[in-house]
Amino acid sequence: MEEMKKSSRGFASMDPEKQRAIARKGGQSVPDEKRSFSQNPDLAARAGRKGGQSVNPAKRSFSRDHTLASEAGRKGGHASHGGGAQKRSAPL
Repeated sequence: MEEMKKSSRGFASMDPEKQRAIARKGGQSVPDEKRSFSQNPDLAARAGRKGGQSVNPAKRSFSRDHTLASEAGRKGGHASHGGGAQKRSAPL
């Protein structure tokens, strides 16, 4: 069996700390008021609306299929919050 050679080029081949340093610079280049949707729900809503409007109405599956949208939201909630199965330890 032949071993795959790891490339010495590109972002993925960099040292993880160097990757973080580069990513940090990218985040810092964005003005504070536009940096995080979690800090500004209105900005997030406007961006989502703008993105949704850029899609052909015939291809907006969630707007045509409420059940599909509900399932996707439920899956996202379970993925991001552990679906209630994950127990949290008591604070110290």
